[in-house]
Amino acid sequence: MLRLASDLDANGRLLRALFRRHPLCDLLRAVDAGLTGAHDRVVLEWAATEGRILLSQDRKTMIGFAYDRVRAGLPMPGLFMVRRRATIRRVLEDLLLLDGCSEQDEWRDQVLFLPL
Repeated sequence: MLRLASDLDANGRLLRALFRRHPLCDLLRAVDAGLTGAHDRVVLEWAATEGRILLSQDRKTMIGFAYDRVRAGLPMPGLFMVRRRATIRRVLEDLLLLDGCSEQDEWRDQVLFLPL
């Protein structure tokens, strides 16, 4: 099972759908960790410290910050970028597929765009 985290911009409808379809999914929300208003770099650091792949829709900054961490040799467990125009159903199906068919370490230092 993948260890996921969601940033402050994550689509709440997607997260609720994920928990409905996979109630035991291992997902922590940045807002629940007290990171409301935190800079994206702080959220990435938190996800890395927790060893979690970050789920985000923030293409403007998160991608660059994630690759900054990789270049600096800092931990980056992975970043799953949800395309803004993607349907919740399609992204949900891809998340369930990834959770069932891949291992956590496969996504280290990677940015993956969803839907696949």
